[in-house]
Amino acid sequence: MKNMPSRAQFLPSGEELKFDKRIILKIFQCKFCGVVQLQNKPVEYFKDVIRATGISDEMKRFREKQFMKFVKDFSLKGKKIIEIGCGAGEFLSIMGKTGVRAYGIEHNRELVEKCRKKGLMVVKDFVAGRDHILKYAPFDGFVMMSYLEHLPDPCGILKGIYNNLKDNAAGIVEVPNFDMILRKKLFSEFMLDHLFYFTKDTLETVLSLSGFEVLECKEIWQDYIISAIVRKRKIIDFSVFLSQQKKLCTRIDNYLSKFEDKKVAVWGAGHQALTILCFLKMLKKIKYVVDSAPFKQGRFTPATHIPIVSPETLNLDPVEAIIVMAGSYSREVVKIIKKQFQMKIEVKVLDEQGLK
Repeated sequence: MKNMPSRAQFLPSGEELKFDKRIILKIFQCKFCGVVQLQNKPVEYFKDVIRATGISDEMKRFREKQFMKFVKDFSLKGKKIIEIGCGAGEFLSIMGKTGVRAYGIEHNRELVEKCRKKGLMVVKDFVAGRDHILKYAPFDGFVMMSYLEHLPDPCGILKGIYNNLKDNAAGIVEVPNFDMILRKKLFSEFMLDHLFYFTKDTLETVLSLSGFEVLECKEIWQDYIISAIVRKRKIIDFSVFLSQQKKLCTRIDNYLSKFEDKKVAVWGAGHQALTILCFLKMLKKIKYVVDSAPFKQGRFTPATHIPIVSPETLNLDPVEAIIVMAGSYSREVVKIIKKQFQMKIEVKVLDEQGLK
């Protein structure tokens, strides 16, 4: 887009007009994630939050209702909430009336002083990336109102916020609505101040990539704003795998201990069986591993070095019991054993509970 203004804030004075020039906005869409973005350098004040002269009475009532619901839905009364980029404290003042302990960060020093004069707990700061540590962290929740679109590295700042939150913390992230801009063909909404243009889909993408579960994402305020309710994504507790490993392998070992050495076979040379064999203490009880795949027969199990044989071996070199470890094919294997092998043999099937 040619002949565009070079800024939307800090407008030039008469003396500065000779330095003011029109610019070309270079607008691109990522073909992979779909987000629309500028490839221009950001304005020099991109870290500051400037909300003109304040907010309207209608907006105040809207925010009061919105914040009260947010605090109620996530049981945040008495807890610490931070606004990222709080400007002159317009929204932070409203949040402070909901019964939370409201904090804010703002890069512009003059705006920080305005906030402090209002009695607001605001620190001059900017989340520069994922390793940035905020004063008074960790927080139980956060809000970020029409700020993300100004930042050159939205994922970086979101990850930085994530790392300053308590587990299960909730947040509100709002951006201008590019879905509406597209619908109405509002070419005048493009400006150098806004580096990113998020649809609901692309906002959800960037939030998800940055560690947040998106609970709700909708258009608000005459469709000019996309508002997302998010929660810090829980980290998987991998200890459950270790406890399951110990439980299953102990049950298999207890079963194997009833037999003499080389009297039991395992059916299945798939990855699950190969892994489980590595954790067994009673390996000497296992004579061979049966598998129907010819390309596996005549080989050995990796790490445990047990011979892999064809099903016919059960007739030629019988065992007293078979443990079927064939995953989703286990039922089919049991039918094959019952149909093709008539010898007296005990068959057990391994599932997540143990041997059946």
